[in-house]
Amino acid sequence: MAFGKNIRTFFDGKWHEGDIPVMRAADHGLWQGSNVFDGARLFDGVTPDLDLHCARLNRSAEALMITPTVDPADMVQIVREGLKGYANAVYIRPMYWAVDGSELGVAPKEDSTAFAISLEEVPMPDEGAMTTLTRTRFRRPVLEDAVCNAKAGALYPNNARMLVEAKRKGFGNALVADAMGNVAETATANVFMVRDGVVFTPIANGTFLSGITRARHIANLRADGIEVREAVLTFDDFHAAEEVFLSGNFAKVTPVARFDDTEYAHGPVTKRARALYMDFAHSA
Repeated sequence: MAFGKNIRTFFDGKWHEGDIPVMRAADHGLWQGSNVFDGARLFDGVTPDLDLHCARLNRSAEALMITPTVDPADMVQIVREGLKGYANAVYIRPMYWAVDGSELGVAPKEDSTAFAISLEEVPMPDEGAMTTLTRTRFRRPVLEDAVCNAKAGALYPNNARMLVEAKRKGFGNALVADAMGNVAETATANVFMVRDGVVFTPIANGTFLSGITRARHIANLRADGIEVREAVLTFDDFHAAEEVFLSGNFAKVTPVARFDDTEYAHGPVTKRARALYMDFAHSA
C-alpha cells in the first residue's frame, strides 16, 4: 500500500496514472527479494541530486546481481517527464527487480530485469518537526551477511523491526549499533551529532549506506567553515552531545529532541545544516 497520494507509475516504457500492478506472483523479486530502489525528492520545484540517486540505483542493482537496464541520464529524463503537473512535494522512487531466477531459482537470472518508477505526492516535514531516539536490540548487518552496499528491499525488514521496537517504547526512531556495538545510523536515516561546535557522524564502515544527502551535508558544512569529523562514535558520545539531527532524502534534516533520557535543543548547527542544504537545493 502506498504512503502518498496522487500516484503515477512508469512501467513497460510509459507513464500510467495511479498505483498500477507491476509485479507477478512468480517474479524473482517478489518471492526471493531481489529488488532495489532509490529515493529522491521534488519540492519547491527542485529535485536536488536526482542524478546521483538514479546512478546509485544502478550500483545497487549490480551489488544485488540484478542487471541494470536504464542509463541514469535517461532515468532522470523519464522522472522529469513524469513530474510535469505536480505542484506539491513528491517522493521519487525508481526501482529494479529480477523477473526470473537461475538454476534452483535462488540466484537472479542475468539480463532478466524489470524497471519501474513510482511518484507519490508526500509533503515535506515541517522544519521544526522533531523526533526522539532510543536504543534497539537489533543491529546493522555486515557485508558478509547482507548487501549493505545496496539500497535493497531485503534489508528493510530489519530496519522495520528496529522502528517498531522504538515506537512501542514511545520513541520516534531507533539509534542503531553496528556489529561492534558502535553507533551506525538510525532505523531510517543517517545521523549527526554536535559537540563543542564540531559536527560528528559515524564513519562509513560498510554496515550502512553512506547517504547522498549525508555527503551533501558534510560538504555544505565544511564549505561554511564548520568542522565535520567522521569517527567511531558510541552511545555515550550521543548522550554527551549538544545537538543531534538525522539526515536523509525524505526530510533532509530532522532535529532530535531526545535520546532516551538525554534532551537536546533544536540548535544553531542543526538549523544551519538545513539552511545550507536548502540554499544548495535552490541554487543547483
